[in-house]
Amino acid sequence: MSITANSRSILLTGPKHAGKTSTGRILAGYWGSDFIDLDELVEHQTGRSPRNLYTQSPEHFRKAETEALKSLMPPWAAPGPLQVIAAGGGLIDNEEAMGVVKQADLVIIYLEVSAETAWKRICQAKILPPFLNRDNPQETHKILHQRRAAAYKSSAHIKMQAEAKEAEQLAKEIILALDRFSARMP
Repeated sequence: MSITANSRSILLTGPKHAGKTSTGRILAGYWGSDFIDLDELVEHQTGRSPRNLYTQSPEHFRKAETEALKSLMPPWAAPGPLQVIAAGGGLIDNEEAMGVVKQADLVIIYLEVSAETAWKRICQAKILPPFLNRDNPQETHKILHQRRAAAYKSSAHIKMQAEAKEAEQLAKEIILALDRFSARMP
């Protein structure tokens, strides 16, 4: 993909631990563009971790997430610089933030991993996300993963199978997919 200052920015979406951040950093490095992890931006702007905000109330976190996303979008009439943005795994559940995404000139790329793989990676982190603090967190995760996956797929311009792929390999595959996507655009 030929990347210029007027290129559309990229939003990597998918479940928690799909590889959005590590892959996004590599993509941004290839293009010499900015990389933004939306959860890190939320923490920078609020001084509180997404986990802390969500534990206080999901609404507090969603509002902070929406404001962080808005801060990345250029004014409507002006094209912005290329950015690679890694969304949090629950962005699809934030209706207001998804409204910002739909209004922005972003290429949305969904990184798909199975519920089983995502669950294993969550367990390796050894701290359950607050939205899984339930009686049966694995079953809660599976149901949530399936619902979110369907929503992410329907909103994505490009769907990438990320199962068992290293970030470097996935980044190279994304570049090829973006070339094909760009060729289809008027």
